[in-house]
Amino acid sequence: MTTGKDVGFDMDLITEMAKRMGLQVAVKQGNFDTIIDDLTSKRYDVVISGVTINAPREQKADFIPYFNAGQSLLVRKGNPEKIQSPKDLCGKGVGVQNTTVEQDSLIQANKACLAAGKPAIKVTALDSQNDVVQLLVDGRVSATYQDSPVTDYYMKLNPGQFQIGGSITDQAIEGIATRKGDQEMGKALKAAYDAVKRDGTYDKLFGKWGLNAQQEVR
Repeated sequence: MTTGKDVGFDMDLITEMAKRMGLQVAVKQGNFDTIIDDLTSKRYDVVISGVTINAPREQKADFIPYFNAGQSLLVRKGNPEKIQSPKDLCGKGVGVQNTTVEQDSLIQANKACLAAGKPAIKVTALDSQNDVVQLLVDGRVSATYQDSPVTDYYMKLNPGQFQIGGSITDQAIEGIATRKGDQEMGKALKAAYDAVKRDGTYDKLFGKWGLNAQQEVR
């Protein structure tokens, strides 16, 4: 298996699924904003990367629902700026990954700030989530905005350094993506996913990565 430093719930889940298919996982990294197009062009066979299922993406790929993620803010421990939701970001700096639903949410939050006569949100959008979180580590932003499991993951990686600002909002189903119409791969992956859920591995991975069980897909 070629994994480098790639770790996390998604990696563990797809690795367990591959085992049940008699396969090994070879990881390729890519930009989130082109990840579905890269799947279509056969750079990958499968995508598992916190991809929220929505109508535009379903036009390009097929999905196996596996995570009920929401959006959440990552802030410094103690939440010194008392940030509880995007409406508290007016006039503040926030980091976000390009082409995510959180970036769309920040656009709407910024409109609300301006409509209320408040200063604009200072958004820094980057391709890499690691780089986004580094903005917070370096004190260049007051918060980062990402899928709730990603927030959980970075808190686990950096104990005592971060916390959630407020609570999880706007939960939506994320999916494992396969090429549109690739029924053979889709059926094989679904069978492997069902097996991982049936034998308890899915639940164990939630515990391993400190993820809220409310985010499980039942």
